[in-house]
Amino acid sequence: MYEPDVDTLAQIASGGDLAALNVLLVTVRPEVLRLCSRVLSNREDAEEACQDTLLAMARGLPGFEGRSAFRTWLYRLAANRARSTYRRSGSRLPAECVDVLPDRADARRTSVVAITRLDVLDAMGRLRAELAEAVALRDLVGLGYGEIAVLQQVPEGTVKSRIHQARLQLRELLRPDN
Repeated sequence: MYEPDVDTLAQIASGGDLAALNVLLVTVRPEVLRLCSRVLSNREDAEEACQDTLLAMARGLPGFEGRSAFRTWLYRLAANRARSTYRRSGSRLPAECVDVLPDRADARRTSVVAITRLDVLDAMGRLRAELAEAVALRDLVGLGYGEIAVLQQVPEGTVKSRIHQARLQLRELLRPDN
């Protein structure tokens, strides 16, 4: 059985086809959740941002004009919803971690990977939002500079500059003597 790609599904769904919309929602949900999870460390926040994104997609699809690729439009929606959820939540840690995480990781009892992840999350939280978003989209999500430029609505050179600045600041924040 042939299954149309997401661009075709989006085009059909934008014309009011509810069956195509349902297939599109099911098809893109894992991708949207993965993107939201990379921005938000708390699983419930990522789920909330994912649901908000899918709702915004369903509502906005009739107005989608195809001036950009469907996935670029979808990533913009997801990034905006994840950013809004992040601001509302105050960057909560996952509920299961709150009671068990010490103020500072004990290197004798914690793996290097766990220490590094916690340190990186903490350092990312200390960056300006546009820098953290750019470096997360590039290094965690794997988007290209052009795609990030579309999502952030800035020139590609600005994206490269933001990523460079973010990496420099992260390097400084993650130095052992900090």
